[in-house]
Amino acid sequence: MNILEARNITKTYDGHTALSDLTLVIPQGSVYGLLGPNGAGKTTFMDIVTGKTKPDQGYVIWGEKSVSLLDMNESQI
Repeated sequence: MNILEARNITKTYDGHTALSDLTLVIPQGSVYGLLGPNGAGKTTFMDIVTGKTKPDQGYVIWGEKSVSLLDMNESQI
């Protein structure tokens, strides 16, 4: 079972693509980290997962009940 599933996430700001077709699946009980240089999209991805930013395409699912995080705002998440 997956605790977090992000599929085909794309986000563009003023013609600059911050994330392009990102897919990340984290199985329950796993520990992952995000590494990369400045401008790689780490913060943009976390902003999407936490509801601060909406992606241009793709989806994020959380937990056993497959709750879509994209339908929630920051305070709901």
